Amino acid sequence: MSAGWIHKLNESDSRLHKEDVLKQALEACVLGSTNAINFLTLAKICYNPFVTFGVRKVPDTVGITGAENPWEDFNHLLHELGQRALTGNKALEAISAMSERFDSDEWNTFCAAVIRRDLRCGVSSTTINKICKKTDYEIPIFGCQLATNSEGRPEMKGIKRLEPKLDGVRMLLIAIPADSNSGEITTICYSRNGKQFDNFTHIEDQVRDNFYKLVRKAGTSNLSMGFVMDGEVIGNSFQELMRQARRKTNAQAEDSVYNVFDIIPLQDFRRGYWNAQLDKRIKILDDMRSVIDSMPNVELLPHIMVDLDTAAGKDQLERYAKDQVNLGFEGIMIKDMDAPYECKRSTFWMKFKPVYDYDLTVIGVEEGTGKNQGRMGALVCEGIDDGKHITVNVGSGYTDVERQSYWDYKESVIGQTAVVMADAITQNQDGSYSLRFPRFKTFRDDK
Repeated sequence: MSAGWIHKLNESDSRLHKEDVLKQALEACVLGSTNAINFLTLAKICYNPFVTFGVRKVPDTVGITGAENPWEDFNHLLHELGQRALTGNKALEAISAMSERFDSDEWNTFCAAVIRRDLRCGVSSTTINKICKKTDYEIPIFGCQLATNSEGRPEMKGIKRLEPKLDGVRMLLIAIPADSNSGEITTICYSRNGKQFDNFTHIEDQVRDNFYKLVRKAGTSNLSMGFVMDGEVIGNSFQELMRQARRKTNAQAEDSVYNVFDIIPLQDFRRGYWNAQLDKRIKILDDMRSVIDSMPNVELLPHIMVDLDTAAGKDQLERYAKDQVNLGFEGIMIKDMDAPYECKRSTFWMKFKPVYDYDLTVIGVEEGTGKNQGRMGALVCEGIDDGKHITVNVGSGYTDVERQSYWDYKESVIGQTAVVMADAITQNQDGSYSLRFPRFKTFRDDK
């Protein structure tokens, strides 16, 4: 029974035990074991981030033994579910009918778990790939282009595209035509780590309904077999957006907006690389603009172009970054227009956050907790900047010696002017003001 491998994996929580079981399964595959081949083949399908079945309710069965266990038919069912040839009640009926053709242990322990996309045996795609690397059972890795910090980078030169760095959730929206003549399109939203988002269906629906219009506007056939939009979804606040993104029931994310800043053909995204330069990818999005503008919850990210080989360009970058922070963004993104799209971290994309100094008066010294118990945990500071009254607890930026000294002589510390570094002034829900990521820099002797 293929389910036997799940039982073996669950015999111990030890990582080494699970790796050993996977090694045994791989060796059994080499020897031609049908159960082992079924197990690793379906484990790959289960954890493949590019495969989804659109079904959550999978029935268990009771007491079925001696069934035919038709693996070829089960694989065909998975294909139809993955291609959305079966959806809704028809999908549920087909799954229920298939469940009656398997032994209950085989179905409940393994088959149903594959459709739910969780084998519940304490292994992940990383664990499987450690053992099955460079074999037919290696699981595709979900990745996307990631940015590096721009500070001190020699790549900070030449013509660059600057975009606001949004305070939202990175999202990859995959649009896939069905493997049939039906014209049906599947759209799925993923996190940057390949976790499926369930609560942005309004965005999925808008892209799905406009798929063929977008492809026609794109002026390239590369997207007709499916594409990936890369962007950031934002809501009223980052904290509320994260709660809605992960909520299983009663989610309220209908007001969230998807800000798109890149697009990649699906086949190139799957292999982790598209050689098309960013200026070509941006041109595709610009060609799609009239269609995107018709979608209430999808937008293209604004930008400016600068030449960092000139003093004027560097000054423009600094001013743009400060303006974006004042507008409530985290900072800016700096992108190389000649660079391809790579599903890894690189200097093709860089992030820049201006840091501001604020002169604030120390009005309190708070004791720390944990390792800082018995010494200072944070300085409580307040002051006025740009007409805004700021009150903030500053808990980072100190040495251990400073924490002890400021606690022992807190009476002398209170009333001093502290220079506090932060990314920006933020407004609390009650209308008061604080600082984003405050950290202590020094005391000012002249104030």
